[in-house]
Amino acid sequence: MNQDNNNMMRNHIGSTPESIDLIDIIIQLWKGKMTIISVTVVMIILAGVYLLVAKEKWTSTAVITQPDAAQIATYNNALNMIYGAAAPNISDVQQRVIGRFNSSFAALSETLNNQEEPEKLTIDSSVKGQALPLQVTYVGDSAKNAQTKLAQYIQKIDVEIGEELAVDLVDNVKLQTTILTDSLQTQEKVAQEQKELRIKQIEEALKFAKEANITSPQMQQGSDVTQDTLVLLGAEALSSMVKNEATRPLVFASDYYQTRKNLIQIQALKIDPKTIHAYRYVMKPTLPIRRDAPKKSLTLILAALLGGMIGAGVVLGRNALRNYKQNV
Repeated sequence: MNQDNNNMMRNHIGSTPESIDLIDIIIQLWKGKMTIISVTVVMIILAGVYLLVAKEKWTSTAVITQPDAAQIATYNNALNMIYGAAAPNISDVQQRVIGRFNSSFAALSETLNNQEEPEKLTIDSSVKGQALPLQVTYVGDSAKNAQTKLAQYIQKIDVEIGEELAVDLVDNVKLQTTILTDSLQTQEKVAQEQKELRIKQIEEALKFAKEANITSPQMQQGSDVTQDTLVLLGAEALSSMVKNEATRPLVFASDYYQTRKNLIQIQALKIDPKTIHAYRYVMKPTLPIRRDAPKKSLTLILAALLGGMIGAGVVLGRNALRNYKQNV
């Protein structure tokens, strides 16, 4: 009779509202508190071991923008010397240089990411919707390492850009030297042809003067002499003019001497890559004060929560299995 009453009580309790089930669960958890605490402690210990061996991540950040005019003055002056009025203005040069820096830095970032041990280096706009300034970051295994590495990579790209621009200038100098040399040769050829034509004209007038038996000048001094009146200067004067014209230096326009001056200046042009800089710091690489990972407090809290959940699961599962065996 008592056994039947107990069974009825169990059935009655099983059909009561959920609050009674919740109380039962709480009672089970309380009775199994040592198991829950033990599992939680184990999880916290494992989390502590993880924090000791896990690789730390620290992020250093820098903000850069286009170089000042003084930082690319030698490069800009060289362009002005090479191309004159056709040279780009200083603003175009600044934008072109920082754009080159951005591309090279992005390429370096991709290279580092594809290494056997990837390194995280990024570059992006500091202000959304604006090309400049640029924000660059590096993730290292310590605060100092992150700051040092970021500064080194920025300097590395700056040096490479300076060397590339210096090489470009050398190529531009060679090209412009060829253009100016060809221009000088053309002007010299034209001047030589003009000289030869002048001599032929005088020789032709001399021939006519001899045939006409004109030995002395037949026109007043100071009169304008043309090709038609050249014969009136007389054979003696024309003969002297032929000799003088043959030994007379070539005559050039002022453009010839300006071109030659430009050529001499360009050939003497030398650029030190160290004087060219592709960026300017808005904010130098920071020394991070908080690591990105692992988060000590968060890791321990999650470990404690996970341990509690696992412990509670063990207790409830064990009790459920025990009741199941009793009912079978």
